Amino acid sequence: MSLTIIVARASDGTIGDKGRLPWHLPADLRRFKALTMGKAMIMGRKTFDSLPGLLPGRRHVVITRDATWHRDGAESAPSPAAALAMAGDDAVVIGGAEVIAHMEPLAARIELTEVDGDFGGDTVMPAPGAQWRVVARDAHAGYAFVTLERANAL
Repeated sequence: MSLTIIVARASDGTIGDKGRLPWHLPADLRRFKALTMGKAMIMGRKTFDSLPGLLPGRRHVVITRDATWHRDGAESAPSPAAALAMAGDDAVVIGGAEVIAHMEPLAARIELTEVDGDFGGDTVMPAPGAQWRVVARDAHAGYAFVTLERANAL
């Protein structure tokens, strides 16, 4: 299994605010679509609820503690382990912070959009630690696309 985390993170650690991204970067949305197309996206229920609807061409695997939760077009998983089993190979984790924290030890890659600025959001995530190494950086005005791989990966 190859697990990738896809996340946009501001300088202050913000990844969301009130269920939304506090910035609008069309290039990041295009990159997100390209990175997720044809894959199983693993996410928490709040992240699913923040989407504009089902994203075409992708599976939606939603981790929720609510055994009665159901949405047409989405698959419900009671735990991160169950979500991984359902998603199969080449899955991507798209949030939120708690799901990313659970999955980070299992991920081989992080596709990070670094957003310049402090947004003071209500959902934050720490910067990737020393176990990650930058293998690509594409800098733009106000943001950068960064690919990280686990430092001990062969």
